[in-house]
Amino acid sequence: MSFDSILIIGAGLIGSSIARAAKSKAGVFTVWVADRSADVVETVERLGFADGVAEGPAHHFAAKADLVILCVPPAKIAEVAAGILPVMKPGAVLSDVGSTKSAMIKAIRPHLRDDVSVIPGHPIAGTEFSGPEAGFAELFENRWCILTPLDDAHPDVARLSAFWQALGSNVELMDPDRHDTVLATTSHVPHLIAYTLVGTAVDMETVTGDEVVKFSASGFRDFTRIAASDPVMWRDVFLSNREATLDVVERFIEDLTALKRAIRWSDGETLLDHFAKTRDIRRRIVESGQDEPNFGRDD
Repeated sequence: MSFDSILIIGAGLIGSSIARAAKSKAGVFTVWVADRSADVVETVERLGFADGVAEGPAHHFAAKADLVILCVPPAKIAEVAAGILPVMKPGAVLSDVGSTKSAMIKAIRPHLRDDVSVIPGHPIAGTEFSGPEAGFAELFENRWCILTPLDDAHPDVARLSAFWQALGSNVELMDPDRHDTVLATTSHVPHLIAYTLVGTAVDMETVTGDEVVKFSASGFRDFTRIAASDPVMWRDVFLSNREATLDVVERFIEDLTALKRAIRWSDGETLLDHFAKTRDIRRRIVESGQDEPNFGRDD
């Protein structure tokens, strides 16, 4: 069920973590890494977690790899997939780690090959840090990886599932549209809210930037951690998952308006009922083991 050789295109946090974990956990013999940045390529070579590194598309690696994983920004996945598919060897598997799926699948359909399996994926793992130096092999332990295969019954789906399980992930198969709706709710809109709240705090005329930093309570600090995520990636996420994000934003605005009304009219019962419900969700997340680990960060 294992892959003897893999090519990772994009050596950021996720890509470099996969590269590190592939050998130590999944039994991969050869790990190649490609990135369009010369500085990133130099860093990967210095860190030494790849058997070969290339700047650019790395077609010579793609022609030999059993598995190619695209770890590039969401807006670039379809373009890179279209360029790499023609040179991949028969029987290989192409996957990705993007957090939106429906738009990407639609874009790559004209480029599909009968002898190469395309199995989109999304490991739900990460930190606010980026780049090859931020990666570590334990990133995926007890995290979910969602696969949205074009053919659920294809044997390569089980093969790729086993790969992610070896990296420590729990694997779930999901319809692409369902994936985009779920992630808009649990990840995309929360990031949008964090970016908005931090921006609002900084822009308030009655509060100085120094005060925002000096008197930040734990809740605001949590928002700043989320808002420190890669801005290019999140721009691409919101544009590629536009419809699902807008649907969840509309629902959020309705709920926020209801809470605003309760505060205005001193409706403590409504506030208490809502806060008790959301507190229960937090308890269930912690009990399920999906609370985000600290990864060495200080509070």
